[in-house]
Amino acid sequence: MNWLYRLERKFGKYAIANLPLYIVILYAIGAVLDILSRGRFYFDYLSLNPYLVLRGQVWRLFTFLMASPSNSIIFIVFVLLFYYSVGQSLVQVWGDFKFNMYILTGILGTIAAAFLTYVITRNPFIYTDTYYLNLSMFLAYASVFPEMRVYLYGLLPIKVKWLAYLDVALLVYGFLTGGTGGRVAIVVSLLNFLLFYFSTRNYRRVSPKEVRRKVKYKKAVQTGREGARHRCAVCKRTELDDPNLEFRYCSKCNGNYEYCNEHLFTHVHIK
Repeated sequence: MNWLYRLERKFGKYAIANLPLYIVILYAIGAVLDILSRGRFYFDYLSLNPYLVLRGQVWRLFTFLMASPSNSIIFIVFVLLFYYSVGQSLVQVWGDFKFNMYILTGILGTIAAAFLTYVITRNPFIYTDTYYLNLSMFLAYASVFPEMRVYLYGLLPIKVKWLAYLDVALLVYGFLTGGTGGRVAIVVSLLNFLLFYFSTRNYRRVSPKEVRRKVKYKKAVQTGREGARHRCAVCKRTELDDPNLEFRYCSKCNGNYEYCNEHLFTHVHIK
């Protein structure tokens, strides 16, 4: 049982049920504020800015979660429905606690990345949103449901795994060509995904004990298939030597001695 299962046994009762719904509600509120203020309200009052947080605006550590994925009223509806579907699918596979932990570590990682970037660059105009957090959630979804089909723009069917490959390629490109803030955010989001990906794998199948057991079992099965089932106690021949041979046990011998039809009546009884 890995660390996730141990934590779930102790703190699973505190997990927020139906968390994807609350995430979508926050995005919806952020989208409304963003549309009404033409994009200024979020950046002026809600976005994660380490410089302003250190000067007392601590609410930004929470309100940045309201970052709208889109400025389009029509497009935001489809995006939020897709995010809700992705979150609910992960909850069904992982359970509420693991999904809560995934989002929590992603949030903490995003905050840490923003402050680390500020410490490195000393740039007071760093504004961080949930873009890479959402991307890591989609990568988790793609790792669980790689063959699932989604309809791009509602028309073009495409498997989720190909979208994930495209996202990874864009991340690599962004890491190679972007600035310090983007690189730190990309690394943190990928670390969050990899942490949960490897923590939710079943390694029992590849453990040394399990490998030895499988090898021993295959060897026993192979021996059973290739080995002889009957052997004459006198001539040592088996059914593999001559398929026409018949074998019987002798009731007068002390022990389970088997003889072929040529020696069944001519052998010396073993007492």
